[in-house]
Amino acid sequence: MTHDLRTGVSLYSFQEDYYEGRRDLEGCIAAAAELGAEGIETLAEQMMPGYPDLSDDFYATYAGWMQTYGTVSVAHDLFLDTKKWPDRLLSHDEMVASVRRDIDHTAKLGATSIRVIVNTPPEVVEAAAPYARDAGVKLGVEVHAPFSFDDPWIKRHLDVADRVGTDVVGCVPDLGIYVRRFPRVVIERAIRDGADEAVVRRCAQNYDDGGDTKALFERIEASGADPVTVGFARMTTHFIQTDPKQLTDHVDYINHVHAKFYEMCPDETEYSIPYPEIITALQVGGFRGYLCSEYEGNRHIQDVETVDSYGQVGRHQRMMRRLIDNGASVEGPAPVGRPAQAGRPAHTEGN
Repeated sequence: MTHDLRTGVSLYSFQEDYYEGRRDLEGCIAAAAELGAEGIETLAEQMMPGYPDLSDDFYATYAGWMQTYGTVSVAHDLFLDTKKWPDRLLSHDEMVASVRRDIDHTAKLGATSIRVIVNTPPEVVEAAAPYARDAGVKLGVEVHAPFSFDDPWIKRHLDVADRVGTDVVGCVPDLGIYVRRFPRVVIERAIRDGADEAVVRRCAQNYDDGGDTKALFERIEASGADPVTVGFARMTTHFIQTDPKQLTDHVDYINHVHAKFYEMCPDETEYSIPYPEIITALQVGGFRGYLCSEYEGNRHIQDVETVDSYGQVGRHQRMMRRLIDNGASVEGPAPVGRPAQAGRPAHTEGN
């Protein structure tokens, strides 16, 4: 099967560097390029002060950076501020107007894809789709844990894609829906923060074994455990491990991929997420597009060490390119793992 997988970087990966003043926006783009990334995914609210009121000079400068560093503007991450006003939620028309604003911004960046935050109603995406098509921009709801491709909310978004066309509406799978082993950095941070180590390790093992994380959380909460321990137990209910073969089945909907990772090991493997199976599934499906590194381990180690986003993203980029070039393959069927929890959460961690 013909495939054309390319690597990119979500600048979310360099949030620590940006926040602490070690890199500005151009510096983050330069770092991604140095590490071999072709594509750049941006978060305007995070790294473009003044958004959405950015000048033509800014967009010209940004285009110049793409030329200077040999990169391509791949995607913009859309956030929908439904609670903008203190006394009411945004109306349908206001939400559509907000999405159209993001479409204009994406087109000015020269990008062709928008990561649509998962709380965006499907009917809002459908209403904005004609405007996106005219702008040459694709809208893609993020499939982010605890949601999965099997969740009714995601299926409603994919139904929109079927109605209006996958050339303009699709999805952006976040690889956090394939967490096979509970992230070690999350476990260690909870213990440092004062959680009961025995309970933490019990919860993590229960997750790894495919146990009922919700039932265990409820027992721990009812036991009167301390808030940090209860918080960790609750966190395990927001992680899921589904079958990477879903990527093959849904490849026609995929705009680009959030290549989530929590911890790159010295041997350039990811501790929690089965990347060989994921790359294989995308290749088998014939996916053509970008996998954008999204480092989310920073918040779990920043209390004890300087976050090395550059090193972590570098290892991740090299791993992905190696797997892509080698035509990553896995013997035998991938375990299905735990199904996603049904229902819509109040929020999701990360991006």
